[in-house]
Amino acid sequence: MERADVGVRYAYSVRIDNLLPADSPRLNGLDEEHARQLAEKESELPPILVHRTTLRVIDGMHRIRAAELNGRSEIAATFFDGSAAEAFLRSVVANISHGLPLSMADRKAAAARILTSHPLLSDRAVAAYTGLAARSVGAVRRRSAADSLQVNVRIGTDGKPHPLNRAAGRIRASEVIAERPDLPLREIARVAGISVGTAHDVRTRLRRGEAPVPATRAATGDGAVAGRVRTTARTGRDEHDGTRDPHFTLRRLAGDPSLRQSESGRELLRWLHTQVAMGDDWKRRMDAVPPHCADAVAELARQCSDTWRQIAREMHRRTSAE
Repeated sequence: MERADVGVRYAYSVRIDNLLPADSPRLNGLDEEHARQLAEKESELPPILVHRTTLRVIDGMHRIRAAELNGRSEIAATFFDGSAAEAFLRSVVANISHGLPLSMADRKAAAARILTSHPLLSDRAVAAYTGLAARSVGAVRRRSAADSLQVNVRIGTDGKPHPLNRAAGRIRASEVIAERPDLPLREIARVAGISVGTAHDVRTRLRRGEAPVPATRAATGDGAVAGRVRTTARTGRDEHDGTRDPHFTLRRLAGDPSLRQSESGRELLRWLHTQVAMGDDWKRRMDAVPPHCADAVAELARQCSDTWRQIAREMHRRTSAE
C-alpha cells in the first residue's frame, strides 16, 4: 500500500481486490452506466473513502468499478477511523453531497437505519444526514422501532441533548429528588434529561409543596403527558376512563393554603407526589421487572393497593363524620 499524491491531498494507493464492498445506502446497488461514464473521464477522480479497520468501502464503489473498466488493479483511497455505524453515516452524507444522487427510497431507508443505530438523534439531525425534510424523518420514525423507545431527550443538529417532553422530565426529576433529596442539581438534571435550571425549579416547587409541573407549562407541553394535562385542565378528568387524573387532584391539593402554609402539609404533598402513579408511567417501569421478580412485585402492588384502600376508607370516614 503506497502513498501517492492526489491533487493537494494525500491518499494511499490500495489494491482493489483487498477492499470489501460498500455497506451502501443505495437499494439498487451499482449503476453500471454511471460507472462507464466515470471510466470515460480524462481527469483524475477523487480518492475513495475506506473504513480503516475493516477495509470496507464507505464511498466510491462507482469509482472502483470505473478503475476496473480501465484495467486498473489499484485505486487512491483515504481512510476513516470510527465505528461501523459512524461509517454508514459518513457514507450517506457522501452519497447525497456528490456523484449519483440517492433516490427518495434510498434516503428513507437510510433514515430508518440511522434511527435504529442512533435513536436519540432528532428528526432534524437525521434530516441533515439524509437530505430529507424533518417531517419525512418523523414519519419514518413513527413506522420504526425507534419510536417505541421511552426516551426524554433527542440530540439536535448542534450535538446537544434537548428534552423531548418537559412535563415528563419534571415528573422524573421529582421522583429522583424524593429518592435522593441530597443529590446535586446537575446529577438530577442528567438523570431526568432536563436543564439544571429546570431541576432547580422542580426542587424549589416541591419544597413549597407545589406540583413539579406548572399548570401553564403542562398545558402548552408536547406528547402524551401534555395531551392528558390539557384535557384535565378543562375537566379535571382523564380522557381515557373519565376518572379524575392525578395531575389535577395533586395540583388542587397543592393550591390549598392549609396544606401549603404548614410544614406537615408540605411534607404530605411531597409524599403524595412520590406515591401516586401518573397515567401509564407505571407500564414503562414494569418493563424493567425480570420474570423471576414478577410475583414479588405483584405482591408488593397488592399490599400497596390494600394500604391505599385503607387510606381511602379512613378519609371517607372522616368526611362522613363531619
